[in-house]
Amino acid sequence: MRPTEPHAPPTATVVGTACPLDCPDACSLSVTVSEGRITAIDGSDANAVTRGYICAKVRRFPERVYGASRLRYPLARTGPRGRPSFARVSWDEALQLIVDRVEDARRNWGAESILPFCYGGSNGFITHDGLDALLFRRLGASRLARTVCAAPTGAANLALYGKMPSVTYHDYPAASLIVIWGFNPSVSGIHAVPFLREARQRGARIVVVDPRSTPTSRGADLHLAVRPGTDLVVALAVHRYLFEEGLADQTFLEAHATGANELRQRAAEWTFERAAEVSGVDAAVLREFAEWYAQASPALVRCGWGVERNRNGGSAVCAILALPAVAGKFGVRGGGYAMSNSASWGVERTWVGADEPATRVVNMNRLGRALDASAEPAVKLLFVYNCNPAATIPDQQRVIRGLEREDLFTVVFDQVFTDTAHYADVVLPATTFLEGYDVVRGYGSLSMQLAQPVVDPIGEARSNADVFGELAERLGLLNEGEPRGELDLMLAILRDLPPAIGDGLRERRTADPPWDGTPVQFVDVFPRTADEKVHLFPEHLDAEHPLGLYRYLPDPATPEHPLSLISPASDRTVSSTLGELPRPEVKLQMHPDDAASRGLADGEDVRIFNGLGEVRCRVQIGARVRSGTVVLPKGLWRSHTANGNTGTTLVPDTLTDLGGGACFNDARVQVERVSR
Repeated sequence: MRPTEPHAPPTATVVGTACPLDCPDACSLSVTVSEGRITAIDGSDANAVTRGYICAKVRRFPERVYGASRLRYPLARTGPRGRPSFARVSWDEALQLIVDRVEDARRNWGAESILPFCYGGSNGFITHDGLDALLFRRLGASRLARTVCAAPTGAANLALYGKMPSVTYHDYPAASLIVIWGFNPSVSGIHAVPFLREARQRGARIVVVDPRSTPTSRGADLHLAVRPGTDLVVALAVHRYLFEEGLADQTFLEAHATGANELRQRAAEWTFERAAEVSGVDAAVLREFAEWYAQASPALVRCGWGVERNRNGGSAVCAILALPAVAGKFGVRGGGYAMSNSASWGVERTWVGADEPATRVVNMNRLGRALDASAEPAVKLLFVYNCNPAATIPDQQRVIRGLEREDLFTVVFDQVFTDTAHYADVVLPATTFLEGYDVVRGYGSLSMQLAQPVVDPIGEARSNADVFGELAERLGLLNEGEPRGELDLMLAILRDLPPAIGDGLRERRTADPPWDGTPVQFVDVFPRTADEKVHLFPEHLDAEHPLGLYRYLPDPATPEHPLSLISPASDRTVSSTLGELPRPEVKLQMHPDDAASRGLADGEDVRIFNGLGEVRCRVQIGARVRSGTVVLPKGLWRSHTANGNTGTTLVPDTLTDLGGGACFNDARVQVERVSR
């Protein structure tokens, strides 16, 4: 508990906690509470990266905690699916109904007819993959491949470097060139911005690779507005230049890498001219970028998650992460690559206490297929938590058709009444991060904090661990001495964590980061591969790829659907979290040339469509997106468009070349005027 600050009302206290939402920064927070109610959320300095400020999204979080959409008690469906007709029930009634249906599903269709559906990006160790994992593993339920985000990047990083710890924000100012590739820090990691600004003030050049104009690109020295899905060929063109011009660091490659020759062969066909034709970026600009990168030291590549969300996503990330190895950019502070540091702490979830069963695996990006009545085995019980698939999963109309099945029993466990909750049989109210404990780990900076409740749970809301623990107990799946709820699990986690981490969390609620939070690659940390070398051409990835690693898969556009629809993160939501809050009218962003060729004027009503469905909204015309590409924000709810469909209606459930990820940016559409 922090002392009362001078500006706070006399009865107010300021409580320290941490933000677990899906963002690299893991901000430390100072939450003002007056008479048991949150009145303000600010940043604190407990995490050195936060620097006392936070994003507008988290500042608005009290609107979620106390808003009209907040779930306050359990509900059971009383009317048709898809309509908000529910009756209040007790926790005992709700949990027993779920237990009865679980036992019925196991008895009549087998445990694989049960599918847990979740994503843990906005959760820490206590609220995700703890007692929930124990419950579903011991049930023998179907397993979920959580691949909607970070699957291709994770596969690439693991194969090339064994997820070696990467450059953190504090070392950005040491770089003389920073490449921001598929990352928009103004909405998805705002604490990178002052470090980038400091680097620029020290003379660093900034290069941005993004189909859109962003605040970062508008202040950059070079902006490569690539066509969606073509990052791979740009990276390969740089590799070709490095190899052909004698600029590859052969000494480093011979000592610390394998597969350089194979990478060189795959890059050989990608001249700047050919890459320009595919990517839509002028060949002279590509050459300038390559020359800058080759000459700069220290040079840093910050690879974001926007790169992966297309058919070439895995190979693109491999090619981008390979650049510092080929160009010899490691071994100096501020040089190398930056991506996820989630694995840098070396923590294993030993507290789960149950191994993964050998049951079928369902790729979450193909939920619509899994919910088809003809699927074998059929999903008879769907348990949704930490996720809103009716709004966020590809092929939205197919997902909704599955959710509408009368023989499907669906549980939704969430903080607010989501789009998915409309199709539930039972809805359970969950606590927010401001009402419970969690262990929060940053993946941009190296930070780990113990979050604590700042207010009591609203209404009858319960924590994930308490609910899954009670379900496991009612189903007879818990052993003597195992955690049964949130506090038990927290103590088990703090006990199982390495002492250097657990002691810090217990004593100060903050663990000291390894390498003082600023590891230098190939000085302090090395690849965590078996031979401690960079694997530039992992054979298992080459075998997984439809055409072979680093092979370009062509654009799926057709004459009928020529436009690329992308759905980048916005300053309004974290994925779909906070989507229930009021926001300005959602509009499709379109380049003036594309609007003119279709006879569209700014503000007109349009339909965006392809063979999967359509979305209706107004159009906003401007030059902040490249021609041939249109934009709808990520995280929309169905209420945000004129016809109740979000951009995921237009996204195919095809998978990325590596890792089984979602191809959100492979939606190809047409746009035309409509009358309301």
